[in-house]
Amino acid sequence: MTKLPESESVFERIQKLLDDSERSRTDVRLLHRLLKTVGDLAEGKASTLDIKIASSALEEMVKAYGVFAPYRNTPKVSIFGSARTAPNSEIYDLTVRTAAALADRGFMVVTGAGPGIMEAGMVGAGREKSIGVSIRLPFETGANSVIAGDEKYVSMRYFFTRKLMLVKESQAFLCLPGGFGTLDETFELLTLAQTAKSVPVPIVFLEVPGQPFWTPLMKAMEPLLIEHGLISPSDVTLYRITNSVEDAVNEITSFYHNYQSLRFVGDRMYLRVKRAIPENEFLAIASKYSHLSSDGILEQTGPTPEEVSDDDSVDMYRVALHYSAKGFADVRPLIDELNLY
Repeated sequence: MTKLPESESVFERIQKLLDDSERSRTDVRLLHRLLKTVGDLAEGKASTLDIKIASSALEEMVKAYGVFAPYRNTPKVSIFGSARTAPNSEIYDLTVRTAAALADRGFMVVTGAGPGIMEAGMVGAGREKSIGVSIRLPFETGANSVIAGDEKYVSMRYFFTRKLMLVKESQAFLCLPGGFGTLDETFELLTLAQTAKSVPVPIVFLEVPGQPFWTPLMKAMEPLLIEHGLISPSDVTLYRITNSVEDAVNEITSFYHNYQSLRFVGDRMYLRVKRAIPENEFLAIASKYSHLSSDGILEQTGPTPEEVSDDDSVDMYRVALHYSAKGFADVRPLIDELNLY
C-alpha cells in the first residue's frame, strides 16, 4: 500500500483542528462525517477518475467558499444571461440599469464573470459590489475586465460546482435572455424551488420592452405543461416576467420586506420574519392558509432550541407549520401576505 510521507502530519493537523475548533457541535459533527466519507472513498472501489473528480470538486468549492465568506451577510442577486449579448444592445443597457438599481438598494451582484449579460451586470453594480464565478473553457479567455484580478473572482473547473455557488449564495435571481446555458440555469432554479430543494426566492425574468423573450417562451410552455399534468397551475407563481427595471427591483426587494428566511426543524417549517403579525390579523392568516399545514395549524413562535444552538436568526419572529405541500409554489402567497406587515 502506498503511504505518503506527509500523511501522518495531515491527519494530526485535522484532528488538532477539530479538537481546538470553536465551531458549533453541528459543524464538528458534519466535518467528522466528511472525514468518514473520505475514508469510505479510500476503502471503496472508486476509480482514479472518481477520486480526482471528488477531490477537485471539493478543492474548488472550498476556494469559492473563501471568496464568498466576507460577504455572507450581504444580500446578493445572481444574474444569468447570454455571453453573446453586445454592449450596444438594448438588453445590455437594461441589465446595466437594473444591476445599478439593485446595488443602490444594498445588493451585490453575482455573475458568471464572462462577457455579454454577465459583464453588463457587473458594469451596473460596479467592481466593488460584484462577485464573479467563471467556468474554465478552452474557447473563452477568462473573466471580463470589470472583475478580472479581483479578490472576489473565482474560476471553476466544473459546471456543477460553479452552478452551486451561483445559486447557493444568492437571495434573488435575475434571468435575462440567453441560449442553452442560460435556459439550463433558469430551469434548474425553477426545479429547485418547485421541489423544495432550495429556499423560496424571488426569480425575475427580464426582457426588453417591445422585444419579448420570456413572455412567448413561457406562454407556449405553461399551458402545455399544465395540460399534460407535468406542473401545477401554482408553479407559475415561482417567477415573474417583466420589462421594467422598477418592477424587477421591487419584486426582489419587496420579497424581503418582512420575510427573512426559512428553515425546517424536524417536520416543521419555520418562516422567519422581522416583525410579528398582530394576533387578531394573524388568526385570519392562519385560517386562510390552514390548507398548507398537515394539521391545519399555523402559529407564531420564537426560535427553536436547534436554531438557538446554531445562532440561526434568533432575533427573528417565526410562523411555524407542518408544511404539507410538495414544493414552494404554494407557500409564496403566504410569504406575500406576511410581507404586508
